[in-house]
Parts: sequence; C-alpha cells; structure tokens
Amino acid sequence: MNDPKRSTRRTILQGSLAVALLAAAPPGVRAQQKAAKSLVQYLDKPKGDQRCDRCVQWLPPDSCKLVAGPISAQGWCALFAIKPK
Repeated sequence: MNDPKRSTRRTILQGSLAVALLAAAPPGVRAQQKAAKSLVQYLDKPKGDQRCDRCVQWLPPDSCKLVAGPISAQGWCALFAIKPK
C-alpha cells in the first residue's frame, strides 16, 4: 500500500535536493537575463524627475539590474522605481 507519510517525505527530500543543486550551481547559471532596452521603453533622457540614477535598480556607473547594455544616469525606462530615502 501507499503510505501518505512516505510519499510526503519523498516529495520533501526531492524538493530539498533540487534546492541544494540550485544553490550549488555557478552564479551564471542562476542569473536571470536582463531585458532589452526596446522592451522597457528605455530613453537616454529622463522622464520628468524620473531618471536612472534615482532608481532602485541603478548600478553605477552605467548599469542596471534589469536592463541590458550601458545605461545613462540621465536615462529612463518603464521599470523605474524610486530609491527609498
């Protein structure tokens, strides 16, 4: 017979193994791809007072956590999220 406790235990162990394998994977394997500028309506100029260097995703001097390629500090995209003060 199938014991529900055994099935649950097996499921938990399989899930734990998957988590362990993911944690052991090299960083490049775990990294998400960045969005293309065209997909996020990127502009090289600000939109009002919204600009990349004021965004939580900004990585100085010219990068973004979410958008691929070089990013202008004065740029803007649809993913803009103001940095908390």
